[in-house]
Amino acid sequence: MIVQIVEVGPRDGLQNESAIVPTEAKIGLVHKLMEAGLARIEASSFVNPRWIPQLADAEEVLKGIMPVAKKGVRISALVPNVRGLERARQCGLEEIALFMSASESHNRKNINKSIAETFPVLAEVAKEALALGMRVRGYVSTVFGCPYEGDVPVDSSRRVTDALLEMGVYEVSLGDTIGVATPKQVHEIFTVLVKDFTTERLAGHFHDTRGTGLANVVAALEEGIRTFDSSIGGLGGCPYAPGAAGNISTEDLVYMLHGMGYETGVDLNRLTEAGAYIQEQLGRELSSKVLKANLAKRKLDEHM
Repeated sequence: MIVQIVEVGPRDGLQNESAIVPTEAKIGLVHKLMEAGLARIEASSFVNPRWIPQLADAEEVLKGIMPVAKKGVRISALVPNVRGLERARQCGLEEIALFMSASESHNRKNINKSIAETFPVLAEVAKEALALGMRVRGYVSTVFGCPYEGDVPVDSSRRVTDALLEMGVYEVSLGDTIGVATPKQVHEIFTVLVKDFTTERLAGHFHDTRGTGLANVVAALEEGIRTFDSSIGGLGGCPYAPGAAGNISTEDLVYMLHGMGYETGVDLNRLTEAGAYIQEQLGRELSSKVLKANLAKRKLDEHM
């Protein structure tokens, strides 16, 4: 059985880094992720650079990636509005991602608009992207909890998900933005949303802030979800969700999925090389447990 992994490290991972990562290092990371067999990679974001200075070099990164992107690899970027779409199109992208929140407070903090005000903006972007023959993915943040409002009613997530799918989005990734979800909650929410939208239209985006990330993946697998976002080395978080550092690690996710008998198309050894590469570029140890274990084993093997 196949599970698809959407690698979000180059965007969602690096955007939380305070020190600016060199453009060439970002390009090098994406190349290594492709070599590891990852077929869906979110490479950057076309939001206003004032919001996220780390990703101000989106054009340069994508121009360094697209000419040599491996056949069959889908490179995407986050797009907030029509202006961002135009920038993405000029870089040769064939897929973009739209984003909004299930909770009103986080949506205002993240996008500076109400949920109702966000719908027509995203609908316009989706319409133009689809007319250009592009694929459009969607993110819904704070599905499992909001840093400002606490619990988020499942009806709020249903309403936003439905609106995105009506715009022509092919898949909606449901996000545990602040890492508060537990397997019980994951079962409860996906049980409801799968009935409305089917497993093929939904993906899971979990953070490991409280150590429940992989357990939540298992719960979502049991609900039939077969697409998950993850970040190399466990990089990431959300600049507008305090304390939300830490997407689930791609290395940890791949190791677990392979051990459970799922196929991902990812080579864990090469994935370790990608994790080691960005860890060296950042000059600090990353949180991925499998990355730590594999690098320790390599070091031991070298001295035997």
